[in-house]
Amino acid sequence: MLRLYALLLFISLQQSMTLYQFNFESKLDSWEILDDVVMGGQSDGHLKINEDGHGEFYGQISLENNGGFSSVRHYFETLDSSNFSTFSIRLKGDGKTYQFRVKNSRNNRHSYIYKFATSGDWQTIKIPFKDMYASFRGYRLDIPNFEGNKMEEIAFLIGNKKKESFKLLVDFISLE
Repeated sequence: MLRLYALLLFISLQQSMTLYQFNFESKLDSWEILDDVVMGGQSDGHLKINEDGHGEFYGQISLENNGGFSSVRHYFETLDSSNFSTFSIRLKGDGKTYQFRVKNSRNNRHSYIYKFATSGDWQTIKIPFKDMYASFRGYRLDIPNFEGNKMEEIAFLIGNKKKESFKLLVDFISLE
């Protein structure tokens, strides 16, 4: 009976894995802001740990000089994610639409994308890998959706084709 309990405990622990948990001790070294300034734009995004210990991605989107997006990316060593099929993210947005992105290789130019709307309240969104389509510079690519076998980068992006301020709070990002 003890062996069965240990096996069930092991299996239940394998059902989810935290990719990133924001808290007061979080080091943001593995996160990087990438705005449209790389193309001459003037958007200005930032990431900080807020007074409640959540990750806060915030800033201003500008359409000047053909701009219009801000993103924050988290890089990590290659992760075997073949035992999972879904991202689970607890967040609180400002009512705007964002993208969650993943790359199976940092060397790929394309990302796999899932767009989601925020409600202004805390919510947990579930993103099936199979629903993440490949895109490069705003163009959908004719290649299969994200298979989810491995990953090296995750990101949030806002780019709604309008001048706006934004704020997205993130508690955790996990795999299920």
